[in-house]
Amino acid sequence: MISLLLAAAFAGPGDFTTRIDNPYWPMAPGSRWVYRETDDQGSRQKVVVKVTNRTKRVASGIVARVVRDTVTEDGQLVEDTFDWYAQDRRGNIWYLGEDTTEYEDGKPVSTQGSFEDGVNGARRGIVMLARPRAGRRYREERAPGAAEDRARVLSRHEQVQVPFGHFTNVLMTSNTNPLEPRVQEYKWYARGVGPVLATSVSGSSDREVLLRYERGRF
Repeated sequence: MISLLLAAAFAGPGDFTTRIDNPYWPMAPGSRWVYRETDDQGSRQKVVVKVTNRTKRVASGIVARVVRDTVTEDGQLVEDTFDWYAQDRRGNIWYLGEDTTEYEDGKPVSTQGSFEDGVNGARRGIVMLARPRAGRRYREERAPGAAEDRARVLSRHEQVQVPFGHFTNVLMTSNTNPLEPRVQEYKWYARGVGPVLATSVSGSSDREVLLRYERGRF
C-alpha cells in the first residue's frame, strides 16, 4: 500500500481516467444500483447510486467521474451526495472526494463529511485495488477529522445471496474508521457488478443489500 500511495503522490492528472472499468466495481455512465438499508431500529432507507455522464476537475487537477448517491426514507430525501472517482493506469479506483448534504424535513442541515482532493490537506484514497489480495490494506478517504475510512481485503472467494441474485468468487473487505473506533463493517463486491452487500458487525447492526442493478455503457 505504501508503494501505491507513493506512486499516487508523484502521479499527475494525466495518469488518471474517468473510464472506470475495474471488474470489482465498473462505473460505466448510466450504471445504477438500488439498495435497501436497514438500521439498528429497523428503519428502512432506499439508496440509489447512479454513475452520471458528468465529470469534475478537483483541486488537485484530476478529472473525476461524478457519481450521485441519494438516500430516502418513506419517500423523503435524507441525504444527497456527489462522489468523485477516477482510475489510474494500473486499474486502481481512487476516491477524490464528495459533496454531501444531509436533510431533515426537506431542509439541508449538514454537509459534514464533504472533502476534496487537494483542499485543506485532504488527499485522495483508494476504494478498489486493481489486484486485491487477502491481507492488503488501503485508505479509502484521507481527510483528517472529516473522512478517514480504511479497508482490508479478507477474501476473493466468498458466496453472497441478495435480492438481486446469487454471486460466487465475491471480494470481501473489512472496513473501519478511526473517527468511529467501535464500528466495523464488512463489504462484498461481485465481479461485473460492484458492491452487493454491506453489514456492520460491531458498533451497529446496519445492513445494506442490493435490490436492482442496471449496467451502463462506456
